[in-house]
Amino acid sequence: MTAAALSVSQLAWRVDDIDILSGIEFELPQGQMLGIIGPNGAGKSSLLRCLYRFIRPTCGEIALFGDNICRYSAKKFATQVAVVQQDTPPFFDMNTTQLVAMGLTPHKGLFDGQTTHDIQLVEQALLKVGLADKAFLQYGQLSGGEKQRALIARAIVQRPKLLILDEPTNHLDIRYQIQILELVKSLGITVIASIHDLNLASAMCDSLLLLNKGQLVAKGSPSEVLTEAQIGQVFEVCCEVTEHPQHGKPLISYYYGYQRAIGNSTSKIASPHESE
Repeated sequence: MTAAALSVSQLAWRVDDIDILSGIEFELPQGQMLGIIGPNGAGKSSLLRCLYRFIRPTCGEIALFGDNICRYSAKKFATQVAVVQQDTPPFFDMNTTQLVAMGLTPHKGLFDGQTTHDIQLVEQALLKVGLADKAFLQYGQLSGGEKQRALIARAIVQRPKLLILDEPTNHLDIRYQIQILELVKSLGITVIASIHDLNLASAMCDSLLLLNKGQLVAKGSPSEVLTEAQIGQVFEVCCEVTEHPQHGKPLISYYYGYQRAIGNSTSKIASPHESE
């Protein structure tokens, strides 16, 4: 039996006696795309940071391809896992091609130079994310969305088995939101992404984790997780969930005016289902 790409058991992270994450458990099969969803402050980024070893959880275990992630050397871990963070860091005096080529680093020795194959990998990654025409533009001159796509290209060049993305569609227009998630899904590797847009998460992900206040509320297929009751409970909105006409997964329609005054929780209007 093939080991899961990622297995998380009783994961918790506590800071100053405050539970940021608690009781997180899930398994992710190889080659699938998992979406992490939840409102602001739910713990999505904190969970991802535990998964890519930026922070050390208070307790619990994270296994990558059957081995505890603590047993991986930094170099070995970088050949297995690539990360695209939510905030694009500054890369001064570096053009787009040089940034993307940084993805080659885990596969290189100290004095190894770039090969023709390396150059081809970089060029292909830039083409995939739609930045071939910005290859020699300074990174600082790229728009926010272009910077995000450049970081995804760098991750592609890294050739990981697991790709972790924290809000990869931030700053992107809808065309590139769809294209980027379709792209990472087409890579044939295991992907974990935190996604704010529930309809995008529904369409692109094989499975979802719904977090709220650091706890796991639901996990499973989009149809199992994206129910009207669970969306209403966690996000505090009125909605209707139907079947998308193209892919058949949940399609969420929101009702507006459910709160007539900020801070007045009693002015919530009912959805048509509640008024029947």
